[in-house]
Amino acid sequence: MGFEPPQRLVRALGEAYGDAAAADWLAQLPALTEEALSSTGQKLTVERVAAPGGRSSLVLLVTCSDGTPAALKIAPSGAAPELEQAALAHWNGWGAVQLLNGGPGALLLERLHPEVSLRSLPEAKALLEAAGTVRRLWVEPPAGHGFETVAERTGRRTEPMRAYAASDPSLEPLVTAALAARAELIAHSPELLLLHGNFRQSKVLAGERVPWLTVGPEPLVGERAYDLARLVRDRVEDLIASPGGPVTARRRIKKLADSLDVDRERLHGWTLFRAVESGTRALAVGRRQEGELTLEFAGWL
Repeated sequence: MGFEPPQRLVRALGEAYGDAAAADWLAQLPALTEEALSSTGQKLTVERVAAPGGRSSLVLLVTCSDGTPAALKIAPSGAAPELEQAALAHWNGWGAVQLLNGGPGALLLERLHPEVSLRSLPEAKALLEAAGTVRRLWVEPPAGHGFETVAERTGRRTEPMRAYAASDPSLEPLVTAALAARAELIAHSPELLLLHGNFRQSKVLAGERVPWLTVGPEPLVGERAYDLARLVRDRVEDLIASPGGPVTARRRIKKLADSLDVDRERLHGWTLFRAVESGTRALAVGRRQEGELTLEFAGWL
C-alpha cells in the first residue's frame, strides 16, 4: 500500500527510537498496514492518512464493511499499543474513544473528528470540558493489569534530567527542585487509579457519540494529580506571551485542583516535575524553543 507517513511522525520516531530504528519500522509500515487491515475480521476501506497525525503512531481513516467510519492506529512496539488497548477496553468508551477491535500493534477505533480538539475552544471553556472528560477516566484499574506506576515511569526519567543539568549548570537548581518534589510525592501516593498518562487539550477530540472523548493514552496507575499536571501547562506559548502568565499558571493549579478535588500542593509538585522533565527532554533532542518555553513556565512555579 503506497502512502507517505506524516513528517511529524517521522521526526518524532527518530527522536524516540533513533533514526536507524525509526527508518526500519517505517520501511516495514506497508506490510504492517496490510496485516492490520486483514486482522480486524472485516473488510476495511482506507480513505486517507490522518495528518498531521500523532507523534507515536500512524492513523488511517477507514470505512468498515457495514459503512461505519473508523480509525486504524498502527504503532511500534515501543509505544506499548497493548497497554493502550487494555486501557481503552477497560474504559469501554467512557470518556475515551471506543475500541472496536485490536491486534498486535494495531487498534481499530471509533472515528472522531481529528481536526477538532479542545484547543479549538476558548481557554476557559476548554479547561472546563477537559476536567469533565478526564474525571471519567479515573477508575480502579483492572485486576492483574500490566500498567506501570507513576513512581516507575517518573523514576526512569530522573537520570536523563540529571545528565542534562550536568551539561547545563544553569538548569541545576530547577532540576534539583523538580527531583525533590518527585521524591516527596512518591513517598506516599494517596490513590492508585487508572490514568491517561498524557492528558492535555489536544488529546480530547470531538465525537458523534458524545461531544468530547480522549485519545492517545499512555496509561499507568497512580494519583490524579499526576494526570492533571500536563493539563496545567496547556497553551504554554500563550501563557509565556501574556504579561500575567505566572499568575495565570498558579490560578490554573488552584482552579483545576479545586474543581476535581485534588490536593493543590500535590498538583503543584507534579506540574513542576513534569514541566522540568519535558523541558529538558525537548532540549536534549534539539527542540530548543519548546524546551525553553516549558522551562520558563516551570520557573514560575
